[in-house]
Amino acid sequence: MNDELRVGPQTRITLHFAVRLMDGTEMDSTFGGEPATFVWGDGSLLPGFERAILGLKAGDRRSVFIDAQSGFGDYNEQNVQHFRRDTFAAPDGMEVGTVMNFADAAGAELPGVVSALDEQWVTVDFNHPLAGRELTFEVEIVRVEHDAPEQTVKLN
Repeated sequence: MNDELRVGPQTRITLHFAVRLMDGTEMDSTFGGEPATFVWGDGSLLPGFERAILGLKAGDRRSVFIDAQSGFGDYNEQNVQHFRRDTFAAPDGMEVGTVMNFADAAGAELPGVVSALDEQWVTVDFNHPLAGRELTFEVEIVRVEHDAPEQTVKLN
Protein backbone atom coordinates (compact mmCIF):
# COMPACT_ATOMS: atom_id res chain seq x y z
CA MET A 1 0.00 0.00 0.00
CA ASN A 2 1.28 3.43 -0.92
CA ASP A 3 0.29 5.91 1.80
CA GLU A 4 1.11 8.84 -0.47
CA LEU A 5 -1.05 7.70 -3.39
CA ARG A 6 -3.77 10.29 -3.91
CA VAL A 7 -7.39 9.91 -4.99
CA GLY A 8 -7.87 10.40 -8.72
CA PRO A 9 -8.12 8.56 -12.02
CA GLN A 10 -6.94 4.93 -12.03
CA THR A 11 -7.34 4.54 -8.26
CA ARG A 12 -9.49 2.29 -6.08
CA ILE A 13 -10.67 4.17 -3.00
CA THR A 14 -11.90 2.76 0.31
CA LEU A 15 -13.60 5.36 2.46
CA HIS A 16 -16.10 6.12 5.16
CA PHE A 17 -18.67 8.78 4.36
CA ALA A 18 -21.71 10.53 5.75
CA VAL A 19 -24.23 12.60 3.80
CA ARG A 20 -26.14 15.14 5.88
CA LEU A 21 -28.75 17.78 5.21
CA MET A 22 -27.79 21.33 6.18
CA ASP A 23 -29.75 20.97 9.44
CA GLY A 24 -27.48 18.05 10.41
CA THR A 25 -29.96 15.25 9.62
CA GLU A 26 -27.92 12.24 8.54
CA MET A 27 -29.24 10.68 5.33
CA ASP A 28 -26.60 7.98 4.83
CA SER A 29 -23.37 6.93 6.55
CA THR A 30 -20.81 4.15 6.64
CA PHE A 31 -19.15 5.43 9.84
CA GLY A 32 -19.56 2.73 12.48
CA GLY A 33 -19.88 0.07 9.78
CA GLU A 34 -17.96 -1.25 6.83
CA PRO A 35 -16.30 1.34 4.58
CA ALA A 36 -17.30 1.67 0.93
CA THR A 37 -14.91 0.87 -1.92
CA PHE A 38 -15.17 2.15 -5.47
CA VAL A 39 -13.01 2.81 -8.52
CA TRP A 40 -12.56 6.44 -9.54
CA GLY A 41 -15.02 7.27 -12.32
CA ASP A 42 -17.10 4.07 -12.06
CA GLY A 43 -20.29 6.03 -11.33
CA SER A 44 -20.54 4.92 -7.68
CA LEU A 45 -20.12 8.50 -6.50
CA LEU A 46 -21.76 11.48 -8.14
CA PRO A 47 -19.27 13.81 -9.88
CA GLY A 48 -19.64 16.49 -7.17
CA PHE A 49 -18.70 13.97 -4.49
CA GLU A 50 -15.75 12.69 -6.56
CA ARG A 51 -14.47 16.25 -7.03
CA ALA A 52 -14.68 16.74 -3.25
CA ILE A 53 -12.20 13.92 -2.59
CA LEU A 54 -9.82 14.49 -5.54
CA GLY A 55 -6.24 14.64 -4.29
CA LEU A 56 -6.90 13.22 -0.82
CA LYS A 57 -4.77 10.38 0.56
CA ALA A 58 -5.25 7.62 3.14
CA GLY A 59 -5.91 9.12 6.56
CA ASP A 60 -7.33 12.40 5.23
CA ARG A 61 -10.68 13.48 6.61
CA ARG A 62 -12.78 16.29 5.22
CA SER A 63 -16.25 17.81 5.48
CA VAL A 64 -17.41 19.48 2.27
CA PHE A 65 -20.46 21.54 1.31
CA ILE A 66 -22.19 20.11 -1.78
CA ASP A 67 -24.69 22.36 -3.56
CA ALA A 68 -27.80 20.82 -5.14
CA GLN A 69 -26.42 20.82 -8.69
CA SER A 70 -23.20 19.05 -7.64
CA GLY A 71 -25.13 16.55 -5.52
CA PHE A 72 -28.40 15.03 -6.68
CA GLY A 73 -29.35 17.83 -9.07
CA ASP A 74 -31.96 20.53 -8.97
CA TYR A 75 -35.57 19.62 -8.26
CA ASN A 76 -37.36 19.28 -11.60
CA GLU A 77 -41.13 19.84 -11.71
CA GLN A 78 -41.24 17.90 -15.00
CA ASN A 79 -40.28 14.77 -13.01
CA VAL A 80 -43.66 14.92 -11.26
CA GLN A 81 -46.25 12.91 -13.21
CA HIS A 82 -50.00 12.40 -12.81
CA PHE A 83 -51.65 9.03 -13.47
CA ARG A 84 -55.29 8.00 -13.44
CA ARG A 85 -55.88 6.06 -10.23
CA ASP A 86 -57.73 3.27 -12.09
CA THR A 87 -54.58 2.40 -14.09
CA PHE A 88 -52.97 0.88 -10.97
CA ALA A 89 -53.49 -2.78 -10.07
CA ALA A 90 -54.17 -2.05 -6.37
CA PRO A 91 -55.16 1.63 -6.15
CA ASP A 92 -56.69 1.28 -2.67
CA GLY A 93 -53.37 0.12 -1.14
CA MET A 94 -51.52 3.29 -2.09
CA GLU A 95 -50.78 6.16 0.25
CA VAL A 96 -48.61 9.27 0.15
CA GLY A 97 -44.98 8.24 0.60
CA THR A 98 -45.35 4.83 -1.07
CA VAL A 99 -42.36 4.04 -3.29
CA MET A 100 -43.28 2.30 -6.54
CA ASN A 101 -41.18 1.02 -9.41
CA PHE A 102 -42.03 2.00 -12.97
CA ALA A 103 -40.38 1.12 -16.28
CA ASP A 104 -38.85 4.02 -18.20
CA ALA A 105 -38.86 4.29 -22.03
CA ALA A 106 -35.80 2.01 -22.24
CA GLY A 107 -37.38 -0.57 -19.92
CA ALA A 108 -35.10 0.27 -16.97
CA GLU A 109 -36.58 0.34 -13.48
CA LEU A 110 -37.37 3.84 -12.23
CA PRO A 111 -38.53 4.43 -8.64
CA GLY A 112 -41.18 7.03 -7.93
CA VAL A 113 -42.76 8.27 -4.71
CA VAL A 114 -46.50 8.83 -4.43
CA SER A 115 -46.71 12.50 -3.46
CA ALA A 116 -50.48 13.09 -3.68
CA LEU A 117 -53.72 11.12 -4.10
CA ASP A 118 -57.34 11.91 -4.73
CA GLU A 119 -60.34 9.91 -5.98
CA GLN A 120 -59.19 9.99 -9.62
CA TRP A 121 -55.48 10.85 -9.74
CA VAL A 122 -52.16 9.63 -8.32
CA THR A 123 -49.25 12.08 -8.37
CA VAL A 124 -45.82 10.44 -8.54
CA ASP A 125 -42.53 12.27 -7.98
CA PHE A 126 -39.59 10.77 -9.89
CA ASN A 127 -37.02 13.25 -8.49
CA HIS A 128 -34.33 11.80 -6.24
CA PRO A 129 -35.40 12.42 -2.61
CA LEU A 130 -32.31 14.64 -2.15
CA ALA A 131 -32.79 16.61 -5.40
CA GLY A 132 -32.68 20.33 -4.78
CA ARG A 133 -31.08 19.88 -1.36
CA GLU A 134 -27.77 21.35 -0.21
CA LEU A 135 -25.71 18.73 1.62
CA THR A 136 -22.66 18.22 3.76
CA PHE A 137 -20.42 15.34 2.67
CA GLU A 138 -18.08 14.09 5.39
CA VAL A 139 -15.42 11.69 4.22
CA GLU A 140 -12.49 9.78 5.70
CA ILE A 141 -10.15 8.09 3.23
CA VAL A 142 -9.19 4.64 4.50
CA ARG A 143 -7.11 3.41 1.57
CA VAL A 144 -6.08 4.50 -1.93
CA GLU A 145 -4.69 1.87 -4.31
CA HIS A 146 -3.78 1.70 -7.98
CA ASP A 147 -6.67 0.23 -9.94
CA ALA A 148 -4.91 -2.31 -12.13
CA PRO A 149 -7.23 -4.15 -14.50
CA GLU A 150 -7.39 -7.83 -13.70
CA GLN A 151 -4.99 -9.78 -15.86
CA THR A 152 -5.56 -13.29 -17.05
CA VAL A 153 -2.60 -15.61 -16.61
CA LYS A 154 -2.37 -18.12 -19.40
CA LEU A 155 -0.81 -21.45 -18.53
CA ASN A 156 0.57 -23.69 -21.26
